[in-house]
Amino acid sequence: MKEVQRLGLEGLIGKLRGSVYEPDRRSGAWIKLKVLNEQEFVVGGYTPPAGARKHFGALLVGYYKGDRLLFAGKVGTGFNAESLALLHGKFRRESRASCPFADLPSRQGGAWVQGITPSMMRKMRWVDPVFVCQIKFAEWTRDAKLRQPVFLGLREDKKPTEVKRETPQ
Repeated sequence: MKEVQRLGLEGLIGKLRGSVYEPDRRSGAWIKLKVLNEQEFVVGGYTPPAGARKHFGALLVGYYKGDRLLFAGKVGTGFNAESLALLHGKFRRESRASCPFADLPSRQGGAWVQGITPSMMRKMRWVDPVFVCQIKFAEWTRDAKLRQPVFLGLREDKKPTEVKRETPQ
C-alpha cells in the first residue's frame, strides 16, 4: 500500500483467488482497499453549527508555506458531543477578529473556494493559529484542498509554524 500511496493512486482491489467480476452486483469476493492519507494541520477557525449540532459545524484548517497560512479545507466529521464542547471551549479562548488564512476568500475557476464567500466569512469564527490537529483524508484535490477529511484529535508535539503540506515519500 505504501507504493500505491507513493504513486498517488486511490487504492487497490483485492479479490479471492478464482473469483470472477460480477457486474452490477456487490459480493465479499472483491473488496476495495483505499489509501488513507494522514497529516497534521493548523486550525484557523470554525463554521457555526447547523441543525442539531452544537458548538461548531466544521473546523477550517491549513498549513504553512513560508510564513503564510494557507487554507486546506473544512473538516466536519470525527467529532462527538464531548469533543465538540471541549474543542469549542479551547477555541473560544484563542478567538480573533480576522481570518488568519492568507488565501481566503479566493476564487478558482469562477467559483468561491469551498463555497466560502465574503458574506459567509463574516459568519465564521476565527482563532489564533496555535492549535495543531491530526486529520486523515482520502486525497488532495487538484485545487489543493482536502477530500473526505476526518478529525482525529489535537496534537501538542508540534509547533503550528512547523506544519507544512506533506507529499507521499
